[in-house]
Amino acid sequence: MTRLLYVSLLLLLGSSFATAAEKTWTGVISDSLCRTSHNSAVEHAGEKLPDHDCTIACVKKGGKYVFVSNGKVYDIANQDFAELQEDAGHTVQLRGEMNGSNIKVSGIAMASRNSKKGKTSLEAARNAHR
Repeated sequence: MTRLLYVSLLLLLGSSFATAAEKTWTGVISDSLCRTSHNSAVEHAGEKLPDHDCTIACVKKGGKYVFVSNGKVYDIANQDFAELQEDAGHTVQLRGEMNGSNIKVSGIAMASRNSKKGKTSLEAARNAHR
């Protein structure tokens, strides 16, 4: 009987320390100032910037990296993840663990672009499931 209680207690404690499962999403790395829409001509003194450059500029101004997937914006928990700057503004496959609306990134890979319709990577992510 004591052994059964001991095993049950271990199972209960072990399950409370379980982490969220790692998943992969397709979307765009953007910034918290622009979120789903880059209006770089307005934001950067009339200068039109590509999405990548706009995202980098906004992060330097104090914005944070975010991930946009299917029209929803997710905060990125680990802002110091090395590949965020390199892949900013691009459609990517982002791998990590989600906790509420936060994602802790563990990997990023470039996704194929939606070149047939001539859409920017951010437009393609916004319209992916319409």
